[in-house]
Amino acid sequence: MIKITNLHACLEDENTPILNGLDLQMEDGEIHAIMGPNGSGKSTLSYVLAGRDGYKVTDGKVEMDGNDILEMEPEERSAAGLFLAFQYPVEIPGVGNMTFMRTALNSQRKARGLPEVSAADFLRLVRSKARQLHVDPGMLKRPVNYGFSGGEKKRNEILQMAVFEPKMCILDETDSGLDIDALRQVAAGVNSLRGPGRAILVITHYQRLLNYIEPDVVHILVNGRIVETGGPELAMRVEETGYKPAPAGNA
Repeated sequence: MIKITNLHACLEDENTPILNGLDLQMEDGEIHAIMGPNGSGKSTLSYVLAGRDGYKVTDGKVEMDGNDILEMEPEERSAAGLFLAFQYPVEIPGVGNMTFMRTALNSQRKARGLPEVSAADFLRLVRSKARQLHVDPGMLKRPVNYGFSGGEKKRNEILQMAVFEPKMCILDETDSGLDIDALRQVAAGVNSLRGPGRAILVITHYQRLLNYIEPDVVHILVNGRIVETGGPELAMRVEETGYKPAPAGNA
């Protein structure tokens, strides 16, 4: 699904490295979690994968389905099946939620050589996905994220993910700012999307999200490199002891 090899990156106007030879491989159907302290490069990784302006890749390769996505524009990466859920979703006053999602979906379909989805078919699709994810139908009638609570913004991004059906989903600290009820709802939405044909990368500070989204693999990111990999028990250890490495012989 996705293979990251020796990835080095920094801010575009600086030469101080943030990612320092990061390696990561995810297979179809897997959920991986990345945990790490502040400043370790977690959000930078998500931005570099999505192609956000302001970041520069100085070495390495990122392949998705065998294609080097670093050579693609952000919209091309989206059309190829990559989706980023932001830590702080942006409000877009004046742009209706339904209009935004239908325009984005049809743009992706056009890039893939597929016909547009009609307004009627799209309405049926969104209503169906909203019911599955327990999203308030009233959110569909509002401008994108405008006046939404933190939980509503995150549920709206999960709804977008369900509508677009990406191959590679990156959740950048989706649990940030959520109360326990919103956290459970968002996690339930993510779990409903796990399965064949999709890989999900969950970036988080805290183990609590992983109580509800059980990952197949957990990685610890420190100073721009993955320094330890394990199962869900690794997240539990980090919760108890912090990001210091395991004692020799106990890794």
